[in-house]
Amino acid sequence: MNAPFVNQPGSVASPLTARILAAIDAAGGHLSFERFMRMALYEPGFGYYASGTPKFGHFPSQGSDFVTAPELTPLFARALARQVAQALAATGTREVWEFGAGSGALAAELIAALDAAGQPLARYTIVDLSGELRERQRERLTACGDRVRWVEALPERIEGVLLGNEVLDAMPVTPLARRGGVWHERLVARSGEGFTWAERPTGLRPPVDVPGEHDYCTEVHPQAEAFVRTVADRLVRGVALLIDYGFPEAEYYHPQRHMGTLVAHRAHQVDDNVLERPGEKDITAHVNFTGVALAAQDAGLDVIGYTSQGRFLINLGLVELSQGADPRERSRMQMLVHEHEMGELFKVIALAPSGSSTGWTPIGFAHGDRTHRL
Repeated sequence: MNAPFVNQPGSVASPLTARILAAIDAAGGHLSFERFMRMALYEPGFGYYASGTPKFGHFPSQGSDFVTAPELTPLFARALARQVAQALAATGTREVWEFGAGSGALAAELIAALDAAGQPLARYTIVDLSGELRERQRERLTACGDRVRWVEALPERIEGVLLGNEVLDAMPVTPLARRGGVWHERLVARSGEGFTWAERPTGLRPPVDVPGEHDYCTEVHPQAEAFVRTVADRLVRGVALLIDYGFPEAEYYHPQRHMGTLVAHRAHQVDDNVLERPGEKDITAHVNFTGVALAAQDAGLDVIGYTSQGRFLINLGLVELSQGADPRERSRMQMLVHEHEMGELFKVIALAPSGSSTGWTPIGFAHGDRTHRL
């Protein structure tokens, strides 16, 4: 079990820590981890994604905490543009919606690649809750003019291609623990001027039985599944492409994965004390792609493809696109597809309104589709 985080003697709690401690006291001594994670990441002015600190970059010396595929190399967006172009043509739409656009790197490269391919977008809409990141995106995308817009909520109807790269993993989760054969919800409690775990018996369960009697920690994903249902409700014509690290259900809840997937990222280092220094580091959990697929299907979407990121990008011609690139870019390209890097851990799932995808096959899933393994 993670150790509690306690401020050093004489230290002063950060404003965000003080807010969370006040919320714990107001709630009677315990706070759901979902709420803790939401405050730690998104509390206006103080949360990790709401503050002005750097987040995306190649090295800790840049002040960054991690690097995502679009920041790693523009080849990622150029390959993805081929799938986006096909989906736009197949669905008769001309708009891209991106959730959680980070630094704006994916948007900039994708717009340029579609322009170069003779398939310019009518509009690129970014949905991002972080005001600080929206400002960074505006600076980066100035040259795109009024084709780019920002919204904080979805309209009632969406037509186009929806993109979510590393969005689901940042949605608050509910951690569970089996102790002595009894399932508990893991909560956050006060420990002096810091935080510790608390547990209470719960009727919540993982979606599959976890064999064995050993103690076991894991997560369930109500927010991610609710997000997919919202997409299903609003997407009337088009395709949703979600890219993230995670597993199908049978792997996610494997008996040997007894410590769960909940971790924090800071300065390109991973640690499992997600209660430490809220607002100063990212908190994330791997995605249960079977849960995403089932939520989508129950809400009226079809799963039209699911595979590893490596296979998806190879199908889209990433290797060919890298020809002529300098050695550094080729090395970064290989990180996107190699199994021991991002190629296998990251998955891609494509969703479309039920019955709308007949007559075409997304090229990113033409070989190596794993939908049958969800």
